[in-house]
Amino acid sequence: MATQEEIMSLQITPAHKGENVRFHNPAVAFYNAIGQETGMRELMYDFYDKIYESTIAHYFPQDESEFREVKIKNSKFFIQICGGPKVYENEAGGMDLSEFMIRVHDDFSITEKSRIEWLGTMREALADKAHGVDFELIQDFWDYLEAFSKLTVNSFSDGSSHYAAYTQAKEDRQSLPRKKV
Repeated sequence: MATQEEIMSLQITPAHKGENVRFHNPAVAFYNAIGQETGMRELMYDFYDKIYESTIAHYFPQDESEFREVKIKNSKFFIQICGGPKVYENEAGGMDLSEFMIRVHDDFSITEKSRIEWLGTMREALADKAHGVDFELIQDFWDYLEAFSKLTVNSFSDGSSHYAAYTQAKEDRQSLPRKKV
């Protein structure tokens, strides 16, 4: 089982404009270990409650009922991307989920600093909610978040913008066996 110290030591690497980002969807074993749909919702609700108090809260609706809808909707994305039931399909309108999520972020000016805050907040939520999960599974989920989040950064410190092409997002299914638990 993972310790809070291990979880809080998960690394964040910098995003680079135009970088070829390799990622793989999280192993379904993480979804199962966190408690499937109920556990994923608990993790994501805790995460979004922390986001609401963070320096990137301005990216999200400030009205509590609208924010609650964002929590519900975004939790569905993570449930599905982690191998749970297809509860987000209608939101993506038939588009590939990864491509859809990249395009959703195009509407916001996402900086590397914002990405780091987002990841740091997720790391805190994982430390609170996932410490009973094997560290290898948390690391696999983190690897997905850490790599995929680079594709959402579109505003850079030199003042330029760059919108990731989905063709950059090369899913690497070889890194961890995708066995069901």
